[in-house]
Amino acid sequence: MIDERPGAASRAPRRELPPLTWIDGDEPLLVIEAADRLRAAARAAGFEQRDVFSVDRSFRIDTLLAETASLSLFATRRLIELRLVVRPTRELGEGLEQALAHLGDDTRLLVCSPRLERAVTDTAWFGALERHIAREAITPVGVAQLPAWIGARLAAQQQQADPETLRLIADRVEGNLLAAHQEIRKLGLLLPPGRLDPDAVRGSVLDAARYDAFGMAQAMLAGEAARSLRALEGLRAEGQAAPLVLWALADAIRNLLRLAQARDAGRNPATLTRELRLFPPRDRAYLAALRRLDSAILSEALHEAARIDRIVKGVIAADPWQAMAALVARLAGVSAPVAPA
Repeated sequence: MIDERPGAASRAPRRELPPLTWIDGDEPLLVIEAADRLRAAARAAGFEQRDVFSVDRSFRIDTLLAETASLSLFATRRLIELRLVVRPTRELGEGLEQALAHLGDDTRLLVCSPRLERAVTDTAWFGALERHIAREAITPVGVAQLPAWIGARLAAQQQQADPETLRLIADRVEGNLLAAHQEIRKLGLLLPPGRLDPDAVRGSVLDAARYDAFGMAQAMLAGEAARSLRALEGLRAEGQAAPLVLWALADAIRNLLRLAQARDAGRNPATLTRELRLFPPRDRAYLAALRRLDSAILSEALHEAARIDRIVKGVIAADPWQAMAALVARLAGVSAPVAPA
């Protein structure tokens, strides 16, 4: 069974718990929520014990077969969960099929994985397995759909916002649902139920910590590597959402690239700062950065910011904060991150 609607994880869990449920998608929040509902349904059905396995290259199929063949020691029913961190293989698929053939009424299986590519779903082994399982494919929430998605989430906590306010929140999180979820929960704590005041929402989204992110970018533009990296580390330590920090960094790079391209075309960059709403004293940091950075370096930096965005969204396995630190250090004028002063 495949649900391909955007944000499919928001629907209610099935009343009957299938022997194996496979949840896949590249939106971590929606995958987590879908798995949480499956676990809640399992507990309601009496599957009180839960065993979790991380499936990497060292995982042995014999372990799964042994677990599904053994009886639960602590509960009459149990849920065995497999969390895939690698691409599923034929060996895993055949192992799951064997497990299903001998699965008793006291055991259910849950598999969570990144989005299954056609290279997997078109295989014979997956086709054979899919006939016997319930699959929930999580479809990403597109940029155009994000304001409505945020509105629905606000409505679930008895709050409403006008379209412009919803777009403001969507712009700030730049498609990252985990960051959007964080902002929505924060609004639920800070503001009362009902129609949200746009200025109050703007003040929440663009709070002092966010201005600190802009301050970090300004220090980077000014060539103050130690101060910019210290600010970046402070944002991380305070638990600020990586997409919001990256937005401030990418915004600075985009503006700086526009100024550099204007310079390359023979224009005076100083005349363009007002068009870009880079008013004093912010404009001085940008003009200072132009004296050491050219269009080629800035274009590469913007591509790197896009790569970090994929890291934040879980598409690439890496630490987004380390990647941002390396980028900040480079644009601040050093070849590698320096220790904050």
